[in-house]
Amino acid sequence: MATKKVSDIDAPEGAFGHDELAAAVVDFCDRWNIGVSHLASDGAEVSDRLNHCVKSYEKTEQHIQLSAQGILQSSSGKDPGAS
Repeated sequence: MATKKVSDIDAPEGAFGHDELAAAVVDFCDRWNIGVSHLASDGAEVSDRLNHCVKSYEKTEQHIQLSAQGILQSSSGKDPGAS
């Protein structure tokens, strides 16, 4: 996406043989390029947010695990769940 623009795939205006058709193709490719750029940046934003969610889940899981270990290893007496 970063190395090849959509507008690079259209042909020179003279290749169409019709000025209005050539202008329509150029306009289409320019708009398409804008849309593709938006999709790429939106995809990057989704990826960043998902990575943030993963990190939050990992921190929460670690906190719960440490809390559970602290409860089970409490010095207040024998573990009531142990048989």
